[in-house]
Amino acid sequence: MSDIIRVPFGYLLQWLYEFVGNYGLALIFFALILKLILLPLSMKSKKSMMKIARVSPKMKALELKYGEDKTKYQQEVMKLYKEERINPTGGCLWSFIPLLLLIPLYQVVRQPIVYIMHLDAGLAQQITEFIGGMVDLGPRTYYHEMMAASYIGQYLDQLKAAIPALKDVTLNLLNFNFLGMNMSAIPTFKFWTLTDWTSIGLFLIPVVSAASNYLSMWASQRLNGTVATNEKGEKDTSAVDAMGSTNKVMMLTMPLVSLYIGYQMPAAISIYWLAQAVFGVIQEFVLT
Repeated sequence: MSDIIRVPFGYLLQWLYEFVGNYGLALIFFALILKLILLPLSMKSKKSMMKIARVSPKMKALELKYGEDKTKYQQEVMKLYKEERINPTGGCLWSFIPLLLLIPLYQVVRQPIVYIMHLDAGLAQQITEFIGGMVDLGPRTYYHEMMAASYIGQYLDQLKAAIPALKDVTLNLLNFNFLGMNMSAIPTFKFWTLTDWTSIGLFLIPVVSAASNYLSMWASQRLNGTVATNEKGEKDTSAVDAMGSTNKVMMLTMPLVSLYIGYQMPAAISIYWLAQAVFGVIQEFVLT
């Protein structure tokens, strides 16, 4: 069932790669196209979150009014949500769908021989094993197919001689180079061991990705806060600050998770996250 998403993703990424001639740029354009496809869902999520932000001063007033009577407070909050036609889980629900799409995208990036070069899984495994006998693909076998794909052009003649099924097959070779870095490589966090731009650039990608994710979440929170007004129609600064303190843990946790994962996966994943976050900041301003 997941191939219903992964196969089209693979063809789209292949077409973008052929169009721009660069794997990193193809991922960035892919992130943009996915943002546009998911725009209706993002609009629903944004509308829901801004509705909640708009009534936050009223919720604060209810909290002060009912004090320790938590049951009465919850009843009044639900009544307020009903009057304002707010689904308290709406923002999270619509935001969760793009995260679900990240899983098949991750598989497409991890298995480029299958999904971008469109060879069957058996051939992909033979190619990976053959190249693994020629070069060191590292200890993480889960990503060997992606790393092997970056060497296919270099060992093409030997591959066709060793694997008869490839003899008459035209392979769509992939160049994983982006700004002098190999997008199939997994960055290392051991910055003190880095000596050249390739390794330093790979180290910086997860850092910049985490920073951009923090910026995206910060921009969303600040822009949502612009609609929080008191009974006089003035911006309710205290309510905005309260929302900020509530979301502070999430704002710190998510970028740290992104940073950690960035050093566990090929750099291509972090490039996608980075592009998503940058486009996300622009989208926040437009939708607000």
